[in-house]
Amino acid sequence: MASEQHTNGHEHAEHASMSKGKIWQVFFYLLGITALEFFIALVLVHKGIIPHGIANFTYIVLTLLKAYYIVAYFMHLKFESMTLITTIVVSLIFIVYLIILVLNEGSYLHVHMNQ
Repeated sequence: MASEQHTNGHEHAEHASMSKGKIWQVFFYLLGITALEFFIALVLVHKGIIPHGIANFTYIVLTLLKAYYIVAYFMHLKFESMTLITTIVVSLIFIVYLIILVLNEGSYLHVHMNQ
């Protein structure tokens, strides 16, 4: 019982650190990343400064960074236990892997069934 009260008090203290200032800070990080993505798409790629392949890789990395901030701060996953975070991340990896496998098999069947 005492450990439950200590754990709950500890979580409450961490959640209390998610102030309006921190929310606005994360918002401006997300806004800056989005502005960078638009700059890459509308200026750098459009003028041919960087190729599409590098731009696509950059979009993926920046989108994953935005997803981290959204999940960590706005969905409060940063304040959860490492066990829960690990469970969610491992599940997500398997889901992405399954999607890749299904798309790969689907494209294989599409090519070989339409000959």
